[in-house]
Amino acid sequence: MLRIDPRSSTPIYEQIELGIKELILKGALKMGEKLPSVRELASILMINPNTISKAYGELEREGIIETLRGKGTFITSNYEGKGDQKKMEHISNELKKIILEASYGGVSKEEFIRLALQIFSELGVDDNDRSK
Repeated sequence: MLRIDPRSSTPIYEQIELGIKELILKGALKMGEKLPSVRELASILMINPNTISKAYGELEREGIIETLRGKGTFITSNYEGKGDQKKMEHISNELKKIILEASYGGVSKEEFIRLALQIFSELGVDDNDRSK
């Protein structure tokens, strides 16, 4: 299930996006599976439906979900990650911030890499997954 932290500096719609992506990677949400409607999820999470709509819109733009009129919103069954340059720059900048924080927190390069590999494993990401 999705967990939202209203005190987080990460906007709620981004928390929803990341939560859905994580649930897919972990296998809790399967390809082709139906997601709750915007209103249903807003009711479950007790947040504004516009926030859910924004998150769903971003996921749809990325090709992770698709909305079929009259049927609902589904996890795309043929998603292939796209390595677009803008996304890679964003990831690089975020990773740089995390590495700086880890370094100043006393985390060694080896510990950081071990932790990153552990997280990849927890998420069920292989070397061949979504790397296109």
